[in-house]
Amino acid sequence: MPIPKISKAIIRNNSNTSSYNRGEDYYENEAVSDLKIRGNLIQAEVEGSKFNEYQVSIEFDASEITSAYCTCPYDNDGWCKHIVATLLTCSLANKIIEERPTLEHLLNRLDHQQTQSLVQELVEKNPELIDDIEWFVSLIDSPTATKSPASSRRPQIDVASIRNRVRQIIEDGIEQLEYGSEEDPFSEELLAIIEEAQEFAQNSDGNHALAILEAMTTTYVDAWDELTNYGGDSYSIAEPLNYAWTEAILSTDIPEEDVTDLQIMLESWQDEIGIDLAMSLEALRQGWNYEPLQQVMKGDSTQLYRDTRPDGASDLTLVRLAYLERQSRYPEYLNLAAAEGMTLQYLTQLAALGRVSEAMSAAETQMNTAKVAFALAKILSDDGCLSEALNISQTGLSLPECTYEFASWTSNLAKQVGDISTALEASIVAFEITPSFEDYTNVEELAGEIWSEVKQDLLQVLREPKNWYRDYAKVDIFLHEGLIDEAIEAVKKDSYYRSESVHRVMEAAISSHSDWVIDNAQTRAAAIMNSGKADRYHEAVKWLKKVKAAYFQLGQQAEWSTYRSQLEQEYGRKRKLMELFKELDKP
Repeated sequence: MPIPKISKAIIRNNSNTSSYNRGEDYYENEAVSDLKIRGNLIQAEVEGSKFNEYQVSIEFDASEITSAYCTCPYDNDGWCKHIVATLLTCSLANKIIEERPTLEHLLNRLDHQQTQSLVQELVEKNPELIDDIEWFVSLIDSPTATKSPASSRRPQIDVASIRNRVRQIIEDGIEQLEYGSEEDPFSEELLAIIEEAQEFAQNSDGNHALAILEAMTTTYVDAWDELTNYGGDSYSIAEPLNYAWTEAILSTDIPEEDVTDLQIMLESWQDEIGIDLAMSLEALRQGWNYEPLQQVMKGDSTQLYRDTRPDGASDLTLVRLAYLERQSRYPEYLNLAAAEGMTLQYLTQLAALGRVSEAMSAAETQMNTAKVAFALAKILSDDGCLSEALNISQTGLSLPECTYEFASWTSNLAKQVGDISTALEASIVAFEITPSFEDYTNVEELAGEIWSEVKQDLLQVLREPKNWYRDYAKVDIFLHEGLIDEAIEAVKKDSYYRSESVHRVMEAAISSHSDWVIDNAQTRAAAIMNSGKADRYHEAVKWLKKVKAAYFQLGQQAEWSTYRSQLEQEYGRKRKLMELFKELDKP
């Protein structure tokens, strides 16, 4: 059965913003593998942390997705990031999905005895399956049993195992440093453990997240003196650890008697290894019952901090917003985002909820950067609101923080809806940010009758000092327009011994600027021949061919012969070079 059409809007509508964005990152990083289809079932494997890979199963009929399941612990609002990544891969990556036989087809090939043997072997490898088998068998006798006991089980955290893993990471890393490794041997694996904790926290299982983080941090701190003796530092894990602790703290109700103990531990760790855990400590102090926070989330106040804002207050708000979104507590999310001036989060959440008119109205007064405009426009576009998306994008082009990616995206969107004027405007902005020959010709195509006027503006952009690093684009465009003097100026400081840009400019300049070609090419060839690097002699000969062509262009064949004779006299002992000189005899 063919897979039904799965648009980004459908995927977004079935997942919260956090899951969609993280799933999109997984898709872009090609985390989805082993993608296959069995009848009306899609299966895939998605990378999680270094120690986790999750299995995704998606069922569909002729018109839509009917169910989606992932082995990760996520059980909140909508599809998890692994399901999102799998569906984006199916719909956008144009990969050939391997067709495999269905379970029914496979089982039909087995007789009763073979089926029993298969089940027994599976249980031997995965003992927990016995609970599911018992539940299934119980349905025969008790049809009212509807829920598998396995569905409510939570993975248990082996704290000793976490400590052992951290100790092993540190021991292995120190051993690598002793052998002279200059790479960081600790961070990748430690960050993987932090990510495991975050997985639990982001699925409202703060207790398990806290257990992992306490085991990891305690073990890490205990080894701190030894780490520092070998040049180790906490820089790479400090910020992720602070975020993970904050997420864990806000994902569970910590008993009041435990709050003080945890505060003492966090403060002690902060001092001992010199990391900033201020956000975690503030989250612990406030919790969710902090009165000003409650007032803001109810919409009764627009001021969360009446006095001095604590360090990391904005980051703490972002963690809270992510939690509220996972819980589908959208009114509280919007009230908090508005009070804290989180314009991007406020506007995009309105759009994601389908409250387009509210988002558009709020954007008129609150949208203050192109970054916000881009994020809002993409959501509107994905949901099919193209005219609204273009309206936001057009406004965003004149706002601070406008990027090439945004301007280029806006131009393509404008072309899609037939607004050539806006497409031209956006393409010009894109060129001004990052000049390129491709965008130059794109503007030319869009400008039509007014191209001669627009062209002068673009050429002036190239001449501006801020674009000194865009020499490759300058060469392409100046040569395209026959502006040889400006093309020569663009490569004036290019001293690379095999510069393709200089070769191209010389090729174009031979007929009109022969003297410049001769002088420049002779200088470059001499530098190579004098360096004594035989592996570069062929590049010297390439420059000499330009010298020859320029002399011939001037009708000065005799001067070329004299110059070549001088070279042979000076470098005659360089046999490899002299052998390459034979190429200069070719027409």
